[in-house]
Amino acid sequence: MSAEKQREKLASRLGFILLSAGCAIGLGNVWRFPYITGVYGGAAFVLIYLIFLVILGLPIMVMEFSIGRAGQKNIAGAFKALEPKGSKWHAYGYLAILGNLILMMFYTTVAGWMLAYFWFTLKGDLVGLTPDQVGGFFGGFLGQPGALLLWMFLTIVLGFLICSIGLQKGVERITKFMMSALVVIIVILVFRSVTLPGAGAGLSFYLKPDFGKLVESGLGEAVFAAMGQAFFTLSLGIGSMLIFGSYIGKERSLTGESVNIIILDTFVALMAGMIIFPACFAFGQNPGAGPGLVFVVLPNIFNSMAGGRLWGTLFFLFLSFAAMTTVVAVFENLMAFTMDEWGWTRKKAAGLNGVIVTVLSIPCALGFNVWSSVQPLGPGSGFIDLWDFIVSMNLLPIGSLIFVLFCSYKFGWGWDKFVEEANTGKGMRYPEWIKPYVKYILPLIIIYVFIQGYIDKFFA
Repeated sequence: MSAEKQREKLASRLGFILLSAGCAIGLGNVWRFPYITGVYGGAAFVLIYLIFLVILGLPIMVMEFSIGRAGQKNIAGAFKALEPKGSKWHAYGYLAILGNLILMMFYTTVAGWMLAYFWFTLKGDLVGLTPDQVGGFFGGFLGQPGALLLWMFLTIVLGFLICSIGLQKGVERITKFMMSALVVIIVILVFRSVTLPGAGAGLSFYLKPDFGKLVESGLGEAVFAAMGQAFFTLSLGIGSMLIFGSYIGKERSLTGESVNIIILDTFVALMAGMIIFPACFAFGQNPGAGPGLVFVVLPNIFNSMAGGRLWGTLFFLFLSFAAMTTVVAVFENLMAFTMDEWGWTRKKAAGLNGVIVTVLSIPCALGFNVWSSVQPLGPGSGFIDLWDFIVSMNLLPIGSLIFVLFCSYKFGWGWDKFVEEANTGKGMRYPEWIKPYVKYILPLIIIYVFIQGYIDKFFA
């Protein structure tokens, strides 16, 4: 039997959309998007962000899905199947798989924080604490190596357990449940937040475009921030999306499916702002507190709110689902690679990948306590910053550039073959007129994002 006939398939179109959206929807949607939206003038920034989501994120997402569906393998195998004879495009595929692994080397720790805070809030550990004590609680938690390792390990076990059950029965079914629950919880939390006394000021700040503030904060800086958020929110460039393209049939065109996924991803990001800004303004808190927003500012708000323990528990359950859908999607990518390359069974792939990810995730968890003296990117940095830098500022833009070149030029897969695959099936077509933009302008935008990221990181 051929490899193509043996390949597992997703049971439904909805499963594909929710799985892919679950991969894209992560913690960046929840604390990074509202934060930078606030910095750059609320709705005025959102409008620029949405434009870049369409002109930057959408074309690359369609490319990832097309390569996956045409190649019927993980990213390394798909490049190998589609590349011209004698070329070495597949070499990047192995680097991309490494990128998925590095992503999980820090994401499992952060996802563990979400599970931990769901448990702490459910138990009432934060009830009655003063604002300073809430901050101290988070600091104390990060200072416990055993606790961080335990929650990280629980995240890894849960993720690979879901993947080991099977593509349809495990990955698809459980992700559909988590994503459906996530959307329901968001709607409940948004309703609670916008009905708080004093929430109107937060809604006005978030939804009323303030182009004056946009210009004041630096139009060029705001445009780059919007470009960067649109680029990174979808985690394009390391094949995290590509694998799901290999699991679907050819009934639907890939542009329409990509639009659905981007709409869902954007909905979650926008709704996160609808939860956070009204609540912050209602209780006089700063919504621009970065990671501290989730673990210090919001728990203080829940403590001040009637029924706050319930709302806090729901909020951290929402965050846990957002984190775990990403974890499961990327774990599936790692497992597909080992199953495709070496013919491992799904159970064996889950077990061995689980051990590898656990061992490699330890430095990040210990980087907040016993190994905090290791500061790879300068004072105040840790392993989490190094791993994030490698993935977000290097592999995502470089990988996206490789996808664009591979799909646009004859020395790769080529434009005609790419468009034929993208347009196979019912639904929205990939516009032919966009070819000059994709071929000549999009690579320059990606190179700009890459270089500007380095300038901001090391020379600002």
